[in-house]
Parts: sequence; C-alpha cells; structure tokens
Amino acid sequence: MKQHHLGESPVVYYTSRKEKADWILFIHAAFVNHRMFQPQIDYFQDKYNILTLDIIGHGQSTKTRKGDSIDKMSAWINEILKAEKIERIHIVGISLGAVLAQDFANRYPEAVQSLACFGGYDINNFDVRMQRENGASQMRMMFKAIFSVKWFAEANRKISAYTLQAQKDFYEMNIQFPKKSFMYLASLNSMINVRQAKPRNYPLLIGCGKYDIPMERTAVEVWKKNEPECCVVIFDGAGHCVNMDVPNQFNAAMEEFWLSGSCKG
Repeated sequence: MKQHHLGESPVVYYTSRKEKADWILFIHAAFVNHRMFQPQIDYFQDKYNILTLDIIGHGQSTKTRKGDSIDKMSAWINEILKAEKIERIHIVGISLGAVLAQDFANRYPEAVQSLACFGGYDINNFDVRMQRENGASQMRMMFKAIFSVKWFAEANRKISAYTLQAQKDFYEMNIQFPKKSFMYLASLNSMINVRQAKPRNYPLLIGCGKYDIPMERTAVEVWKKNEPECCVVIFDGAGHCVNMDVPNQFNAAMEEFWLSGSCKG
C-alpha cells in the first residue's frame, strides 16, 4: 500500500492500484487504524483498487489543526476521491467506520457504488433510547481510558473481537490510541438523525457478528425494517469486528455482494 497525506488535513490514506478494476474504500472502527483490514487488503489487492485511511486521531492521522474534528471526515474523503480521480467507489465501514460511511453516502450519494456497514446502526433513524444506551456504554469505556490506556484496551478487545487472534490484533492497535484523540470524536452526534437520506440508488449490505452485543443485533433488525430492500448477513463465529474474527467468511460475503448485489454468510 502506498501512503499519502491529504493536503491541509490530518488525514493519512493508503492506496493499492490495479488497472481497470473497481475501487473499494475500507473505513476502520474506533481506537484502531487501517491495519484492521489487512486480511482484506491481502485478499482483494489483486482484484480491486483499494483505498484505506486512518480516521482523524487514529493511526498516522494525528497531526491536527485547530478546528479539526471527525465531522469533517466526509469532506476529506471526498477530497481524497478527487485527488485520486475516483468517480464512484464501494464503501465498507466497521463500527465507527459504518457511521462515517453512511455520513459520506448521505452527503455524496453520487460517489457511492455500494455501501456495506457492519457493527453499526442506521444513522438516519437511530432510536433515542438506543442512542442513550450507546452513549452510556461509550462513556464507561472512556472512563477506563482516562485511568489507563492498557486497561481500556484490555476491556475493549473483549467487546470488539470474539476470536483470540482478533482480540490480540485489536489490542495491539488499540494500545497505540492517544488519549487526546477522544476530543476529535466529540462531534460524532452531529451526524445522527440530522438529514433525511434520499432513496438509495446503490445496493446496501448491513450486518454484524452472531456474538456481538444484543443492542447491535437489535440495531440491525431495526435497520432492516426501515430499509427492507437491503441485504443482511450475520456472521457465525464473530463478534463486533467481523472482518477480523472471520476474514474468510467476510471476504466471501463482500465479493458476492460486489459482484451480484446479493449476500451470503
């Protein structure tokens, strides 16, 4: 993967090019970085053009300026697409990445070839009760991080991954997350229930792991009711970060989705 820095922004992104192939954008979960998609990069780089990035405050995207925050990520992603001359792109988001993927799709629908969100929720119709429960859970995790990043990462890996290898990999990335980067996530709620999404003219795939928290399973069910034409996949043997827990299942499901607009899992 070739590393790039986007102009007057903190965003560092990575590309792998293949002639005459579709583009895929992978957006990672909170507290880790683009390397959570290494199994997907290894598998798809000979078949697709790949774009990944580090969300603001994560990985290499930490050289910020006053006023930089996560609510600018969609605009920055759009600038990346312009810089790389990408007209349309398949987007895959995990957890926080699923929120950012939807926000981008809301703002720039003409650039979206397909959208796949895992471990996330419908940001256009997010129930207030679930929003409060989600916020309380996030506050408990942040409380742990204030006292010890190691404590935070140890607790977070068990929530974020199901298999021992995925937990280990998640922990090793999470332990590098700077405490100060929590401030860049403060504007996340500005993306929730703020704009009515237009009818999608691209396929949508949503899902989660069988062993993700109950609230996530409920979020997927509610989203399916709101958009009954979308495709749903629940990954057996996986928790929150499905692409890390069951990479082979995940890769097969994504390939099927991109090629036919259907899913399996």
